[in-house]
Amino acid sequence: MNAPLIYPAGELVIDPVLIRRHDVSGPRYTSYPTADRFVEAFGATELEQWLTKRNIGGITQPLSVYVHLPFCQSICYYCGCNKVVTRDHGRSAKYIKYLERELAVLAPLLGPNNRICQLHWGGGTPTFLRREEMSTLMGALNAHFTCSSDFECAIEVDPRQAPPGTMEFLATLGFNRVSLGVQDFDAEVQKAVHRIQPEDMTRRVVAEARANGFRSVNFDLIYGLPKQSLDSFNRTLDRVIEHDPDRIALYSYAHLPTVFKPQRRILSADLPSPETKLQILTLAIGRLTRAGYVYIGMDHFARPNDELAIAQRQGRLQRNFQGYSTYPESDLIGLGVSAIGRIGPTYYQNQKRLDDYYATLDDGKLPVVRGLELGSDDLVRRAVIQALACHFCLSIESIEDAYLVNFRQYFAAEMTDLRRLQEEGLVDVTEEWITVTPRGRLLVRIICMVFDRYLREARARANYSRVI
Repeated sequence: MNAPLIYPAGELVIDPVLIRRHDVSGPRYTSYPTADRFVEAFGATELEQWLTKRNIGGITQPLSVYVHLPFCQSICYYCGCNKVVTRDHGRSAKYIKYLERELAVLAPLLGPNNRICQLHWGGGTPTFLRREEMSTLMGALNAHFTCSSDFECAIEVDPRQAPPGTMEFLATLGFNRVSLGVQDFDAEVQKAVHRIQPEDMTRRVVAEARANGFRSVNFDLIYGLPKQSLDSFNRTLDRVIEHDPDRIALYSYAHLPTVFKPQRRILSADLPSPETKLQILTLAIGRLTRAGYVYIGMDHFARPNDELAIAQRQGRLQRNFQGYSTYPESDLIGLGVSAIGRIGPTYYQNQKRLDDYYATLDDGKLPVVRGLELGSDDLVRRAVIQALACHFCLSIESIEDAYLVNFRQYFAAEMTDLRRLQEEGLVDVTEEWITVTPRGRLLVRIICMVFDRYLREARARANYSRVI
């Protein structure tokens, strides 16, 4: 087999004309098929069947666990997450008890195959929980799962909800990775999105995390927020680079006030123009790469010695519901309201409303509201999309061998579309390889969308965020 065309790791070419031409709405491909394709015909019974198969079959595929903790003390106007805004800690105490119930229903179905390589607490704001609640939850998880030797334990932290001593406490629970919500350091932007977060607060949390052995610190940033300008975000980047996080997620703000009610408090007139937003993105990419960060893909950057960058160089990078992952393809247990999981060739999602989640567990059932069992077509397309999104190249022969298809015949319509993208310089297509060029890397979602059968059939992208 001939080698693919090789481009330097993380090399990017930003072509404003191409970006404007392809700036449509599309999935982030944390799964394929995407969650909007899940159906209610797949429920608790189907999940139990697949968990039983996993148990009886002695499956050795790695296992990850995601816990959704939806509570926030205040609302951020840009947020589109499943959240519960409250100051009543009695609600979180009740929620922990129901997470324990969910674990109790789930554990017998897992049997002895309960060793996990990853645990992730997301939100909401996980540090909304009181310390005793976090200890109770971690104790319940430890009672039902065994950790691997290279265990990755990550948590999302809002610095406003992390008083002194928090990171030390989280380290005692076993956490070794943290993702900090920063978004923007500019005071006017923070005021416009109702998230006042002084830089000193973030600085302290970073220092405490590193002092307590956290091996990775990630910053979440958002571009396209109200009151943002090229100059203001340049100053934010000054501060971000000074803090030297190991990873950076740079998300595009998707203004969808008809979908996410909190966004109705953001004035459209305060949003940067599409031209300014593109300039902010171009500035950020240039500054981060010059500061030594490697562009991993989609929205993510990492230091060259970070495990994400190493995994990409070694061909081990994966993409799942938490974004990019250093671990091989694994089963995922999703716990809590709205959480999504993956078992074998299936996906499932829990009830989205707390009352429904509680009521289902009161009946002694798994709180699954919908899901999907993947067919052979879904599996081959998932493999193609994963390869493109994670490694920017795809071996045609590897897909043919693994899925017993004639690639060019099976994807005849897709190859026609790829040729058009090749003419624009986004991809190189040879007899044996499909390679995303440096000009196409920022638009890799567009290239992945070519292989999305559901988009090809429906062309309904209204609820997706824009590519740029």
